[in-house]
Amino acid sequence: MQLPRLTLQGKAFAALSALLVVMLVLFVGFSLLGLQRGLGPYVAEVELARMDWLVFRLQAAYEQQGGWQTLREQPGLWRELRRPRNVQMPTFGPAPVPAPEPLLLPQVTPGTAPPPVDALSRRLGVVDTQGRVVAGAAPVAGGARTALRDGEGRLIGHLVLAPLDGLERDADRAFLSKQLGFVVWSGVTGLALALLLSWWLARRWLRPIDTLVTGAQAIAAGELHTRVPEQADSEEFTRLIHTFNAMAEQLASVEASRRQWIGDTAHELRTPLAAMRAEIEAVQDGVRPFDEKTARRLHRQVMRLIQLVGDLRASVDMAGDQPPPVMSAVQPLALLREAMAGMQSRFDQTGVALQAAPDLATLAKQPLQVHGNAQQLHRVFLNLLENSLRYTDPGGQLQVSACVLRNGGPPRLTLRLDDTAPGVAPHELPHLFERLYRAEASRRRASGDLGGSGLGLAICRTIVQAHGGQIEASASPLGGLRITLTLPLLENPSP
Repeated sequence: MQLPRLTLQGKAFAALSALLVVMLVLFVGFSLLGLQRGLGPYVAEVELARMDWLVFRLQAAYEQQGGWQTLREQPGLWRELRRPRNVQMPTFGPAPVPAPEPLLLPQVTPGTAPPPVDALSRRLGVVDTQGRVVAGAAPVAGGARTALRDGEGRLIGHLVLAPLDGLERDADRAFLSKQLGFVVWSGVTGLALALLLSWWLARRWLRPIDTLVTGAQAIAAGELHTRVPEQADSEEFTRLIHTFNAMAEQLASVEASRRQWIGDTAHELRTPLAAMRAEIEAVQDGVRPFDEKTARRLHRQVMRLIQLVGDLRASVDMAGDQPPPVMSAVQPLALLREAMAGMQSRFDQTGVALQAAPDLATLAKQPLQVHGNAQQLHRVFLNLLENSLRYTDPGGQLQVSACVLRNGGPPRLTLRLDDTAPGVAPHELPHLFERLYRAEASRRRASGDLGGSGLGLAICRTIVQAHGGQIEASASPLGGLRITLTLPLLENPSP
């Protein structure tokens, strides 16, 4: 039978409960051990405190005999001293001290058996100042002791009493049982309170996890607007919730871009298909003859479809696990001039001037090389030129410039493409190179052209980053958009 898996809250509660139970067992065990070990010395202290009469007798015996020698040599004297004779036992608190009475040394008849040894005599003894036994039992660790002094207050020895080996009296056992019961009940009550506290703490500490689970389930159900409120209980959970919300925002942005791109792609596909359908139906109905102009129009629409499908395929390939392109030493400025030459006729037809800055012609004469793939770099330049052509008003211009930056590090080739109005809103500039993004609202397509797929700049960024370069967009001083492309140059170009 497989046991159900515990939640994190259940595991935390179980761990805290087990720890508290172990602590309770240790507390009760050590309390019992302490009571058992501490009760004997305590009882010995109480018993010895009630033997002030014996202390005075021993001090008087020491004064009369001039030392402990007589007590050492005559054991019967020790028994005589321990036997109370009309002595008022002192009670707790101040009480008048009886005067020492004359001691009569017992007459021990040879062959007479000593009196039986009681329990107290086995525990009671006298030691001198050097700790040597004078009479009775030897001192033991944890036993009680009382100082013995002569008439001038000088220390002459100690009266010692060993603790009980066990609980011999019912009162002692009852006292120990009562104290142990108090300890046990205190521990059980403390355990119950601690379990409640641990359950509350586990639920409070791990509550953000339940919130995150609920949020994740909502995200999985497609509710991308879901956000988890941040909590200040834990810095770790705060960072986790912040990361979760950032992920949700990114997913919402990607989903919005995906929906927009799907709509734009459907529109792009539908427009040439609708035009082709109209042309074909007009030919079928005999309204329009199938002549050279009709064939060119159909061919132009087919080429737009091919371009759109090619951009989609390229975007998918570059985002996937395609093998890296073959790299070699290539001349980027020669590829750029070749792309500009190929696009010149289209710029002329659109009415947009394509101009190369003087520094571009000067640098083109130098053997500037980068480690890259010529086909991909040529595609980058074509896409950038195509983007400016599509989104620049007729009568405008596109100016291409270049420079080499060194700044104490490896040389870098920087290309700038500046076009004229219309421009791009500042808040849209950081998103131009994102896949599936097009700034339709602020940068209208020129000459009625319905534009590309919104993937051209994203493809450019992927290729440039694969070549170790950077590409970014900013406002152009000409009133339109500036694209800045930077590529690392080879320090020792091959001839």
